[in-house]
Amino acid sequence: MDGRQRIAIETVNPQVNCGRFPVQRIAGDEMVVQADIFSDGHDEVVALLLYRRQGEQDWQETLMRRLDNDRWQGSFLLGEPGLYQYTLMGWVDHFRTWQRDLEKRSLAGQDVAVDLRIGVNIIEQAAKEASEADAARLRLAAAALSREAERRQAIALGLDAELADLISTCCARGLATRFPQELSVWVDRKKALFSSWYELFPRSCGGPGRHGSLRDCIGLLDEIAEMGFDVLYLPPIHPIGNSKRKGKNNATTAEPSDPGSPWAIGSQLGGHKSVHPELGGIEEFRMLVREAESRGIEIALDIAFQCSPDHPYLKEHPEWFLWRPDGSVQYAENPPKKYQDIVPFNFETSDWRGLWEELKSVLFFWMDQGVRIFRIDNPHTKPFPFWEWLIAQAKERSSDVIFLAEAFTRPKIMCRLAKLGFSQSYSYFAWRNSKEELTEYLTELTRGEASQFMRPNFWPNTPDILTEYLQYGGRPAFMIRLVLAATLSSNYGIYGPPFELCIGEAEPRSEEYRHAEKYEIQSWDRNAPGNLKQLIGTLNRIRRDNSALQSTNNLEFYETDSDSVLYFGKLSRDGRNSLLVAVNLDPFRDQHVKLRIPLQLFGIDPGRSYLLHDLLSEEMSISQGEWNNVRLDPRTAPARIYRIRTWLRREADFDYYL
Repeated sequence: MDGRQRIAIETVNPQVNCGRFPVQRIAGDEMVVQADIFSDGHDEVVALLLYRRQGEQDWQETLMRRLDNDRWQGSFLLGEPGLYQYTLMGWVDHFRTWQRDLEKRSLAGQDVAVDLRIGVNIIEQAAKEASEADAARLRLAAAALSREAERRQAIALGLDAELADLISTCCARGLATRFPQELSVWVDRKKALFSSWYELFPRSCGGPGRHGSLRDCIGLLDEIAEMGFDVLYLPPIHPIGNSKRKGKNNATTAEPSDPGSPWAIGSQLGGHKSVHPELGGIEEFRMLVREAESRGIEIALDIAFQCSPDHPYLKEHPEWFLWRPDGSVQYAENPPKKYQDIVPFNFETSDWRGLWEELKSVLFFWMDQGVRIFRIDNPHTKPFPFWEWLIAQAKERSSDVIFLAEAFTRPKIMCRLAKLGFSQSYSYFAWRNSKEELTEYLTELTRGEASQFMRPNFWPNTPDILTEYLQYGGRPAFMIRLVLAATLSSNYGIYGPPFELCIGEAEPRSEEYRHAEKYEIQSWDRNAPGNLKQLIGTLNRIRRDNSALQSTNNLEFYETDSDSVLYFGKLSRDGRNSLLVAVNLDPFRDQHVKLRIPLQLFGIDPGRSYLLHDLLSEEMSISQGEWNNVRLDPRTAPARIYRIRTWLRREADFDYYL
């Protein structure tokens, strides 16, 4: 450290865990960085934001601007997916300090002859440190300032802003202070921020009495695309073990015809790199990936790092598992729940390196088949260092890979997994029902520290979760939760047929589906009366057409006179696509509610009329003033998604601004 360095750089934002983990952003985002940057005394300060993509030698730089109270802000545009680094630099700018004081003294009518000579000295000293081309320009400037007899013109020369920029850029950094850390930001492709997921069990796609296949899945792609989904998520597609196989409704004894749980992976037919023979083979899987891609859909594959008792790993690598004193292998438990058909890995094995490498090879195998989206089962039950290593390895191999963490667990663990590199995270959305619960939770996600690294993915149901709200609320409850998931979060998903068919039958005193598809093959009538296909398709179209719904953190809650109506806005960056959403949270009762329109947000003057366009129903109405009366019927129209259009006044006619 040089004792002449006078700049302090503090409170840099954003950074996660003091720079231990990268911030998360999306390609094309503007990376905005703020910091407190100041010096002793009253000298002028210059602050720079430095940035580069990992692997590049040279830093690019951009000037930061002062906000207030010594707070500075700068930004740079994030390009292709990958890891970027950024840091800061600041220095005392003697020439700009001289310019400031010269201007004040001249305005006060003081004699500035000596000040002008001081300026010449500063410029001449700068020329000694500058490049040859810049030094020549600086020497010319110093000579011009020295010989200028007219005081006003001399002052004008000295106050030249371009001259100040030249000196500051090329040669005023000898005593600059650099922030001691190089912070990082991981940049994902846009689908990490905006995606619509549909979960489907391939074995239930075959029709009555027949085991479905991957080819049958291909036959459903057009229907899934028509509903507007761009991610088709498949539970594990591998061979299923026979030992300890679970029967219907999680029965500990299986009938010969019971197919078992797809999460009980591995048999004599293969393990994590094999496809269940009744589903097809690797070629059929590749065909599914290609056919889905041609319809704008990506295949997301479930990665469950666990085994059935019949998995080849148990014979080939017994050291990777825990063995009980009686010689039996330790199966998975979450007391009082028991999963006798599933054997977890022992990540504390002495051969942990071998285990890590093998699991990496599983992930890389499916990446080689064209998969770039993975839903990771129960990541909170595996060590944090393993995920940090594995995700980094995968992203180094292909920067467009996306990971969804299926971790319904304690908040700090969920946050840690996101910091380690998971692109999306399951959330507590399914259990947040009241206006207060939803408002508090969404504020935490979008305004708290987690907003820098965690992207929630809202699922109203999963094969493991059928909430009481859906069990008792009937079809209105499914519509309400669908609208909330699709509008509050830019990433959302549904466990397909049971949700679109509004199936709410659960095991007694449980959130488990009755006749759960995890344990038996179902035959779904996808066109049954009361299905939600049309509403789903409308919502996904609205999401595609409106950029305001393609982000999560652009959320603002607004005032209404009902505790049973959630009313919020999704605000686009440029202000041209902001939407207002009102949702009745009560699946049993109509709500007659007053909504307060934030007129200022839309640039609407008091007393001026405007057009309210409900994108769900396509109904339009002309309104005036802040308050609007709305009826939300949970059986037919539990929600409104408003786009406001204002009238442009012209000499001879009227038109409205889109």
